[in-house]
Amino acid sequence: HYLLRWLRVDTIIDNWKPPEVIECYVAGGMCGYDREGSPIWYDIIGPLDPKGLLLSASKQDCLRTKVRDAELLRQECEKQSKKLGKYIESVTIIYDCEGLGMKHLWKPAVEMYGEILTMFEENYPENLKKVLLIKAPKLFPIAYNLVKHFLREETRQKIAVLGSNWKEVLRNYVDADQLPAVYGGSMTDPDGNPLCKTMLRYGGVVPKSYYVRDSIKVKYDQFITISRGSSYQLDYEVLFPNCVLRWQFASEGSDIGFGLFLKTKGNETKKAEAMREILPTERYNSHLVPEDGSYTCEESGIYVVWFDNTYSVLHSKKVSFTVDVLLPEGHTGKQPQFQQSDPGHAAGEERQSGQHDGGRGHPGNGGEQRRAQVLWGAPEPGRSIPHQVHRVCGYGGQ
Repeated sequence: HYLLRWLRVDTIIDNWKPPEVIECYVAGGMCGYDREGSPIWYDIIGPLDPKGLLLSASKQDCLRTKVRDAELLRQECEKQSKKLGKYIESVTIIYDCEGLGMKHLWKPAVEMYGEILTMFEENYPENLKKVLLIKAPKLFPIAYNLVKHFLREETRQKIAVLGSNWKEVLRNYVDADQLPAVYGGSMTDPDGNPLCKTMLRYGGVVPKSYYVRDSIKVKYDQFITISRGSSYQLDYEVLFPNCVLRWQFASEGSDIGFGLFLKTKGNETKKAEAMREILPTERYNSHLVPEDGSYTCEESGIYVVWFDNTYSVLHSKKVSFTVDVLLPEGHTGKQPQFQQSDPGHAAGEERQSGQHDGGRGHPGNGGEQRRAQVLWGAPEPGRSIPHQVHRVCGYGGQ
């Protein structure tokens, strides 16, 4: 792995220390041993603040920290081997997924996690004994599908997703006195704290006082330029209830308005009063920090993603973005995929026609609409379906 070409792993424990923000706000740690004597590492996902960490520390420091953790675990295996008189070479990992949310699926965070997994697969493939994943929320299959291609099949086979009886199952692998009380064991801190905070970190939101940069440059899949006094609309047809509509976007130079609407069933008009407001249009400083969010679509229909620049009388805005429709867990149905049917107008091309709502920036007050053909495919459950544009519309001010 490129990281290990310049990083002397044999000295990293003694000669390098992670930045304070990583030591304080990356949750998890080593705590106890399983029944065969292997060290146990905890990754506590919920409290992690990926955006805050990447605004406060470099990606290289995050990777170095993981290499350092791996080397500490390797040393612990050597100590256990001498202590127990048998060869200990692998580690048990307990993933606490309580609180896993869309903030953890932020594109830069997923990319960095992919690099971490690749580094482990290339340099420590035999050091993983078992992954016991607990408290997995409904979002977990979606998150797993985003990163599983970084894992070898042998690694995937070592992952066990535990159900509601996870405390009982954990005790099959770990004796009670080696398992923190918060996870169903009897281990506590000297003061009786069941969280074992002397061994495990629980992270949290990174204070802005740690920030060393104002923005993170991100390139998304699609790019548009929205003229001054104009707006831009993308329609996504959601066929099944409980799909997750996820968006990520960044603007250049200044803020951009964003809102989400739902078209009334059977009504193809573009007037604002014909749409249901899901998220009100607000201005986002996505030129400083890329914006990301999601909405669980409780009903099927055409959801309208709306970029608004009607309030700007002087400046056009450049916006890069990705919008995905994620199938609900266990769904084997089909969602339409986008195919542009008008080769004369590329997706994202600027158009100016019709009228705009001078202040509010509601979608659909006039303008020209181009239609897209729908292709049908059968993606696996939880898989992201990119470019789910059923109709793409641009509206311009006069």
